[in-house]
Amino acid sequence: MPLRIKLVIILLVAFKFSSAQEISKDTTLPIKDSSATLNNPKQETDSVLRIINLSPFFTLQVDSTLTYDFKINKPVDQYFWYLKSAPVGLRIDKNSGVLFFRADKNLFKSGRLKFDIPYKVEFGVQNLRNASERIDTSFNLQFFSTEINVTKLKPTVGNFVLLEEGDTIKFRVQCEDGSFPIEQITINSNLPITDFKPVKKCNDEFQWTVPYDFIRDGDTTKQKLLALQFIGTDSYRNSDTATVKLYIKPGVNYPQKMLEYKQIADEIKKYIKDLKLTFFILSNEIEQTKKNRTYFDIGSSSTAMFGTILSTSAQSDGAKNFGKVLPSLGLTLVPIKETVSPNKVQEQNIASQVRATIKRLDFMLTEYSLVGEKDIDILNKTKKLKDELKQSQLQLIDLPLVEFDPRFTQEDAEKYFNNPKVNKKYKMKFAK
Repeated sequence: MPLRIKLVIILLVAFKFSSAQEISKDTTLPIKDSSATLNNPKQETDSVLRIINLSPFFTLQVDSTLTYDFKINKPVDQYFWYLKSAPVGLRIDKNSGVLFFRADKNLFKSGRLKFDIPYKVEFGVQNLRNASERIDTSFNLQFFSTEINVTKLKPTVGNFVLLEEGDTIKFRVQCEDGSFPIEQITINSNLPITDFKPVKKCNDEFQWTVPYDFIRDGDTTKQKLLALQFIGTDSYRNSDTATVKLYIKPGVNYPQKMLEYKQIADEIKKYIKDLKLTFFILSNEIEQTKKNRTYFDIGSSSTAMFGTILSTSAQSDGAKNFGKVLPSLGLTLVPIKETVSPNKVQEQNIASQVRATIKRLDFMLTEYSLVGEKDIDILNKTKKLKDELKQSQLQLIDLPLVEFDPRFTQEDAEKYFNNPKVNKKYKMKFAK
């Protein structure tokens, strides 16, 4: 009896021991390979400092909060975090590595932050005891907004500008920042223009010189409207348009008009020289005629006087009779004088007219001379000279101009024309 009871107790104890052995076994832990541990003793612990959850890019909506906890593969209490470059308002906890940012709308309204621009943030982590154990890295932070404010174009000139042909207009196209920056600016116009300085981005300068043929001679209107449209577009195809209207009037092409004035002035001066030489020759012929008529007058007077003397004081009858005949001979010289050397009344009148024309053209050249390189009255003065030259040429259209005479020179003609005796001869006389 006692032997049988003892065996039962021993079996129960053995069973309990084996059951406890199975329950204490943890099946959730991985079985370690002893051979792998022997071959790579450093596999269990990573000695290189690493940020195990670094994200290279963060996108944040306006009026939202960014909180991000950076993790490293080392004990956090032995390291500290720092920022080297970051946009305004971005902070990092130096002990825990928690990144914090509040995208306040006021930062964007004041221009301290901008939309759609990636900000590069440089930061790092370093061991408190070993300065050589550190990480310097970076990530990009970009902001966007569901409330889109289009960037406005602001030309530095008014909406309406009055110009003349030949004028140059210059102005800048500035941008009033909105949600997204302007990436491209294009120009449209209602009339084709060339040789202008284009505007491609904000703060570029537009420059254009109005050509003198912008308004054609056949155009019915004397003023044209040129509407310039500057269209700015951002990366999301939002656009803004600024319009500048240029009212253009006909202008004076001073280089060309100066050439026209010089050409008509030179033509008048040449015409005056030819008239002076013609006047010189006409006046000489008139003078020669007067001399010949004077010779005839002296001869007839002398013959008549000599005949009177003979008829009254001669002693012989033949001499007295011859003296009576001599006055009749003097009278016969008068028709001979008219035949040989007639009065040149027409030539005298033409010479007077030529001289008056020369004086008038000289006066016109002085009266309508230009004042400076850009005389505002150059068109009127040129027209006056053209009309005066045309009128003078029509008045003397039948006059054969003497452009060259081998007997005389231009200096002789100038000297004769300015001679005081000649001036006195052609000076107008008033009856007393």
